[in-house]
Amino acid sequence: MANKALRVLVCGASGRMGQAVRLEIESSPAFAWAGGVDIRPIGGVEPQDAFQYLLGSADLAVDFSSPEAACYYASACAKAGKPFVTGTTGFSGKQTAALKAAARRVPVFSAPNMSPAVNLTFALAALAAKRLKGFDIHISETHHSAKRDAPSGTALRYGEYIAAARGGTVPPITSIRAGDIIGEHCVLYAGPHESVEIRHRAHSRALFASGALKAAAWLARQKPGFYDYFDLLDLKDALS
Repeated sequence: MANKALRVLVCGASGRMGQAVRLEIESSPAFAWAGGVDIRPIGGVEPQDAFQYLLGSADLAVDFSSPEAACYYASACAKAGKPFVTGTTGFSGKQTAALKAAARRVPVFSAPNMSPAVNLTFALAALAAKRLKGFDIHISETHHSAKRDAPSGTALRYGEYIAAARGGTVPPITSIRAGDIIGEHCVLYAGPHESVEIRHRAHSRALFASGALKAAAWLARQKPGFYDYFDLLDLKDALS
């Protein structure tokens, strides 16, 4: 007997990532479109206040909206007993605490970058920082001109893992916003007589959309808790 398709409600469905997630849902038999909400609804997308109604017929929600909206959606999912996946970035400490509060009641998955490969390079970046003692480290990231946050959540996450590995501060980060570049990140390790780079380029938003749905399928089987791609990929031990 075939597995039932996971019904996904998309938050921020009018945006670039929301539309990419919808395309991935509609092209996969493993998922079904349960509706979409956005503060600026377009064809087939409902306004934000329709979220709780649509959530009743959804298995979970996938969010690419804004920090404030994501906290609202996460709280509603906690009350409804539905898992919540967010790829939104730019959360304040208070907003992150709100997500973790929701995670006490339902499984919540939060990742600044939904690429499985990028999340693997977080572990590689931390390992290199720990082993390449005496090397200077610099993080650079480039995104399209419409991206709001700078540095990106991905660049900040690299910095956090590197700082933790070295027991020091976050290394310098350079941000560029230009054209329609989807996303590029580079961590440079410069030492005497040599240098090393860890670089990732995203070629399509379909990468992040499929990664978010991968996270959704995994999260649907989890207990309440606050998760990220290190849990999904079993990378926690890589930081020890």
